[in-house]
Amino acid sequence: MLRGAEPLADWMSRLPEELWDVALNHLAIPGSHDAMSYCLDVSSPLVRSESNAFRLLDTFFYFLTRPVIYRWATTQENDLVHQLDAGIRYFDLRIARRPHDPSDNIYFKHVIYTSFTVLETLKEVATWLKAHPKEVVILACRHFEGLSDELHETFIHSLKMVFGSKLCPRNERLLTLRSLWASGYQVLLSYDDQAAEKHPELWPPIPYLWANQRSAEHLLQYLERQKRMGRPEGFFVSGLNLTADRLFITLHPGQSLRTLTMQNAQQLMDWLQDQRPGPDSTSLNIVGGDFVGLVHFCPLVIALNKKLVQPRTEKH
Repeated sequence: MLRGAEPLADWMSRLPEELWDVALNHLAIPGSHDAMSYCLDVSSPLVRSESNAFRLLDTFFYFLTRPVIYRWATTQENDLVHQLDAGIRYFDLRIARRPHDPSDNIYFKHVIYTSFTVLETLKEVATWLKAHPKEVVILACRHFEGLSDELHETFIHSLKMVFGSKLCPRNERLLTLRSLWASGYQVLLSYDDQAAEKHPELWPPIPYLWANQRSAEHLLQYLERQKRMGRPEGFFVSGLNLTADRLFITLHPGQSLRTLTMQNAQQLMDWLQDQRPGPDSTSLNIVGGDFVGLVHFCPLVIALNKKLVQPRTEKH
């Protein structure tokens, strides 16, 4: 069994030894949805993909729209190092270049841009991994905006420099903790752009099952339907994150994504603890959540791995 009193910063190395040979995509792994939204820069422009109508509204009613954007676009409260310490091992990273930025700096985004750049953040992750040599992280670079082909190549080169030999190549077939430890691999880097095809260090996109619902009831109905359809091959994320449309946001000015998450948290966590990892069609793998430090999320996901441990029979 997992040793419950021990810190989650090293939970992978503390798993029972029989789980060291289980495929990584058959383990239950806590994930952070929109992991970098804790540092959104309220003064930054809207991202390019926002509609012209919303952009016009933001131009003339900036003093109203920006507090609302911050309340509903913020999905996490802690930086990546604190999330790593809390047990998170999958990070949903939305990557973009700010418009009219003369530099080649690349930021994270969620409606607006972050104050920290991608590279300065991932260098902190690399430093953390050196201190925790048996922990493995999955970084999902997604939803790219504003990167030219040339900038993609420059960015990929920088990622290789940051993580070096810790990057696990996509042709690695034996993905278990024991095999990754033996090879010194600690990072699976998923890159959702065709630029990744030329780089064997980069993995293809990881499916994220997103319900796009604002209530736990409807979100869980969606995930149960997905389970009946069977799990995707390889890694996949079951999103336990809620979403509100603009009508709901307008009609509930005192609400935020944080309050919505907390109101639904118990129902989501009750469902979560009844799930099971493994190779079966209804099994979970990565579970993505919002405000992962505010609810009993990481311990519940990690504890699911106990269900893969075979009970010992006493000898007579």
